[in-house]
Amino acid sequence: MVALENFGSLKHFLPECLLMGGALLVLVLDMVWGARRRALYPWLGVGVLALAGLAALPGAGLRGEGLALFEQMFTLDGFTRVFRLFFVLVGALTLLMAARSRELRGAGGEFTGLTLIVVLGMILMAGAGNLVMAYLAMETVSLLSYTLVGSLRGNRRSHEAGLKYVIFGGVASGAMLYGFSWLFGLTGTLDLAAMGEAFRAGAAQPLPVFLALVLILVGLGFKMAAAPFHMWCPDVYEGAPVAVTAFLSVGPKAAGFALTLRILYTALAEPTGSGWLPIAGLPWPTLIAVMAVATMFIGNLSALWQDNLKRLMAYSSIAHAGYLLAGLVLLTPAGVTAIVFYLFAYLIMNFGAFMVIAAVAEESGSGGIDGIRGLWRRRPFLAVMMLIFLISLTGLPPAFGFIGKFYLFAALIEGGWLWLALLGLLNSVISLGYYMRIARVMLIDGTEDAAPAPTGAAPAPVLHPATGPAGVAAPAATPALSPLSVAIVGVLGVLTVLLGIYWEPLRLFAERGLALP
Repeated sequence: MVALENFGSLKHFLPECLLMGGALLVLVLDMVWGARRRALYPWLGVGVLALAGLAALPGAGLRGEGLALFEQMFTLDGFTRVFRLFFVLVGALTLLMAARSRELRGAGGEFTGLTLIVVLGMILMAGAGNLVMAYLAMETVSLLSYTLVGSLRGNRRSHEAGLKYVIFGGVASGAMLYGFSWLFGLTGTLDLAAMGEAFRAGAAQPLPVFLALVLILVGLGFKMAAAPFHMWCPDVYEGAPVAVTAFLSVGPKAAGFALTLRILYTALAEPTGSGWLPIAGLPWPTLIAVMAVATMFIGNLSALWQDNLKRLMAYSSIAHAGYLLAGLVLLTPAGVTAIVFYLFAYLIMNFGAFMVIAAVAEESGSGGIDGIRGLWRRRPFLAVMMLIFLISLTGLPPAFGFIGKFYLFAALIEGGWLWLALLGLLNSVISLGYYMRIARVMLIDGTEDAAPAPTGAAPAPVLHPATGPAGVAAPAATPALSPLSVAIVGVLGVLTVLLGIYWEPLRLFAERGLALP
């Protein structure tokens, strides 16, 4: 009977089956074809993601009862359906970047196959209904992300970044697993819904629950790149291929927030959606608010001093994790909707910025901020698009990022967290310093204003290994900017402006679809 029920669950699991089957197909073709058709693999991956996205469309953005699949291991509700589409879009943009990347020219089909499996793992994180599923999904994402970071063969910087990611990730995963074991011991169940019922019935004392949640927060904070678990982020982002950096800055971060929301909202929120259960113990909202403020300030203040674009964007990513953490303080439907709405804004503007950075790096061979100096004269289209993305990342109107922050801060003010919203606004002002610094350098014509490098400083690393390890040599020839790159950057730029003017359909999609139990 159980086997038949699990078999019946497969009809609701079609997008995930397509992702797994597509990944296996690409890996098998890579073994059969080898390097002969290497350029084809990312496009196969994009095709698989397109099919998975089409299969995920029915029911997305609609309210309805959630389905408990595979003996309550996976929950298919509006929340999962929205994140299905989100992660499919993240994977497609990553593979489109990889298709034109000189860095990943030698990666072969394993890069595409692993990316598809990571997308599957992120969806499972969003839909986890059981602590075992949550841990297995997170480890799937983590282990394969380590491999993607270190995927540049012969590049010491990439391998070093992968090793650092493994070390930090292993410690974080161990702490989270220990926290899960505490929750199991306190409630006698691994099912999140049953755990919530046990907590509401007063089955555990606040202090042990608090200690368990602290351990879990170590693992989830690592995924979200939230302070004080952010130390890995700048080095890993700098050493990874640009496409992987863009992927890490959005995909696993969003998956971490999705799993955090799933656990907190299912097991530790009031059934009416009015906030935290008293069993959560101690001032959890205040603790997360302090963590959010620290993350915002560390990210924004550290970014002011960065000369490498990928390190700068790493600290920017940390700061945006702080804004998103502020939404967790509420643990209400308004807070959840604001977080997911902001994640969609961050997906579009951040991938757009990284695509411009990748195009400029391919052209100049430098990852330093001076690589974009005078971009307005060389590539006016890219300069205009980058300016749009920077305005959106800062949170200025009429860009999509402004609307995302508006709803996030409005939810905080409505929930009685005015001081947290004001600190978020202050951090947005601080971020103007480094975002507009990029814009200023980009719009300067020529190199006469270039700041001299500090004595003894190493040159900015080359972002591709075409002629050897990073920082050794620049490519011999500069390829023309591909029409595909121009088209994708243009579409993302148009969406950034369009959704900053007419955002209501996406807001309604998020609000109607994000019905958590």
